[in-house]
Amino acid sequence: MEKSESVANLIQFVVDSVRQAHAEDAPFYHLRFDRIFPDDFYAQMVEAMPIAEDYRAMSGKSKMGSSRPDRKPTRAKIDLFPEYIRHLPPGKRAVWDAAGRVLRSKELQSAFVQRLAPGLKGRFGENFAKVNMYPVPILTRDIPGYRIFKHTDSLWKGITIQFYLPADNSTPHIGTIFHEVLPNGRKPKKAQMPFSPNTGYAFAVADNTWHSADPVGDEVKTRDSILLTYFVDAGPWRFARNRGRRLANFVLNEFRNLKRN
Repeated sequence: MEKSESVANLIQFVVDSVRQAHAEDAPFYHLRFDRIFPDDFYAQMVEAMPIAEDYRAMSGKSKMGSSRPDRKPTRAKIDLFPEYIRHLPPGKRAVWDAAGRVLRSKELQSAFVQRLAPGLKGRFGENFAKVNMYPVPILTRDIPGYRIFKHTDSLWKGITIQFYLPADNSTPHIGTIFHEVLPNGRKPKKAQMPFSPNTGYAFAVADNTWHSADPVGDEVKTRDSILLTYFVDAGPWRFARNRGRRLANFVLNEFRNLKRN
């Protein structure tokens, strides 16, 4: 009971943070967060950061964006589902289990849908709130050489959210960059999210939500964050795909842990 009450209080705090977040229209509608988690829980997350061996390398755009001469993958992840974090030490597992419960909660999803209504309505129409979404939260770690070129997210996704998790404010310059689209097709930088403790952003995915990240330099040890993606879950194909990907990632994660041991 004490654990469930603690998670419920944490959900309410994060929901309130979303409801109070600052909204901006340029270069596309998005939210900015100044303090998404309670200070004490944020400190626990920073303290409970997994070691490098606990992460699994990501592929896709994060791999193609590597600027390292050795082409080493520069983004790794841990999915914040119970079956993925079960290999973490008990203390760390408890923190990330609580974080995962918050990030997968229906209350938080409803808050994001409400606050991102302008962007969701533009893509899905008047009945945007009825479009099913499937939340996938992952803890990500980027290392020097990570970069990602200007892109819009796949339309498999409905909402993209990133919460930054640095221990201090020494590297604000490595935050995500938002781009505007000019009539001539150019996409210059319009805004940049500061990579500061307990901050982040959210937007409804559309064909104009261009963003990027500059190469992470050697002055950065790790660029830690949470990526929370709400995948469109409408129709049997998307429903099966979302859960199939979770199962496939679980198998890969178990295989990696067997090799470690």
